[in-house]
Amino acid sequence: MPFQKIMSVRAFKNTLLTLSVLSSFNLLAQVQVIHAGTLLKVAGKKPLVEQTLVIENNKILSIQSGFVEASEIDKTATYIDLSSSFVMAGLMDMHVHLQGELGPKNDSQSLRMSDADVLMQSTYNAKKTLMAGFTTVRDLGASAEQIFALRDAIAKGWIEGPRIVAAGTTISVTGGHGDVDGLSPDILKMRTTEAICDGPYDCRRATRHAIKYGSDVIKITSTGGVLSDTNTGTGQQMTDDELKEVVDTAHGLGRKVASHAHAAEGINAALRAGVDSIEHGSYADKESIKLFKKTGAYLVPTLMAGDTVVGLAKNTNFMSEAIKAKAIRVGADMTENFINSFKAGVKIAYGTDSGVSPHGNNGREAVLMSQAGMKNSDILKSATVHTADLIGLSDTLGTLEEGKIADIVAYNTSPLKDINALLNVNFVMKDGKVIKQ
Repeated sequence: MPFQKIMSVRAFKNTLLTLSVLSSFNLLAQVQVIHAGTLLKVAGKKPLVEQTLVIENNKILSIQSGFVEASEIDKTATYIDLSSSFVMAGLMDMHVHLQGELGPKNDSQSLRMSDADVLMQSTYNAKKTLMAGFTTVRDLGASAEQIFALRDAIAKGWIEGPRIVAAGTTISVTGGHGDVDGLSPDILKMRTTEAICDGPYDCRRATRHAIKYGSDVIKITSTGGVLSDTNTGTGQQMTDDELKEVVDTAHGLGRKVASHAHAAEGINAALRAGVDSIEHGSYADKESIKLFKKTGAYLVPTLMAGDTVVGLAKNTNFMSEAIKAKAIRVGADMTENFINSFKAGVKIAYGTDSGVSPHGNNGREAVLMSQAGMKNSDILKSATVHTADLIGLSDTLGTLEEGKIADIVAYNTSPLKDINALLNVNFVMKDGKVIKQ
């Protein structure tokens, strides 16, 4: 066969292959048309009325004024009627622990449940969170292998759950908050992780180890914590040089750092070290405010955690005396410190510490923030625009704009008028897929 003819046949086959691929793509392409009665494209800005959103595959193709008929856009388009609803970007929670929930059976469960059991429970909690309208979460402390498996399974579409930015095992010092406690010595030894470190160079090792095995973000504990079963208080525990080494190492490897911190000295030390967010921030002082504004770090207030532990400490008997004393003291102070920080201009990113509080009730954090004096518009901004910025995903998430991922939620009433609306989501779309309707 002449060379020219061979090349002609090859070209024809390549053309057929290309056409086949394009045809398959078109068959897979899914267009959805949403009529939104009230549309909040960007939290903090004025909402629009009677808008048409066009979703192709998993992204927002266009947003048009008025209710445009779906057939005019695409004859095969799926129509979604939210013409009587308040529509906005999917909410994000920057502090969850999907692997469990605080309760009286925690000790026995930790001994009786296998790793597989814990992973199944995590899957259940993840689905509850998604159904509550939270399409992205940051999990700040869990068994690394399991939470990374959950994260990846959701990303692959194997199971339904929110998009997860996962820390894995918390980096802490020996005997500090984040280290295992309250168990017999032999069990303590078995359960001490490689994320426990002492001294700056050991903490550098622990940070590199966490990233090697899959951490999207580094979680540290610069101070003591309420739920540590010890009477070590809530003051600074990681030293300044340990904090600095962790932050520099994490940033050098492209990871942000979240610091659990209650007492002012621990907050300030973490901020000076360059952390990207402070979790809880219960006793932020004037110096803390200055450092927040200087560094641009976010405060993740977790008011639900404080409210939950105070209630459990006063009304149940499963907490140790050490935990009860810290819970009542710290929980009662968190709200005041949160509103002082917000009024002073500190950037707030929405976070609940769910796992301390029940999963699937993440919207209650907004109610507590509102009761503390934060405007509803600012609360919605903290749960969308600010959260997307904190996890470095502002280009794809946090607002409803052309080209962004279609994470969309809807409510029967406007949360701008009544923040309690967030407790009753009636529509959830994640990645262009309808989860709840």
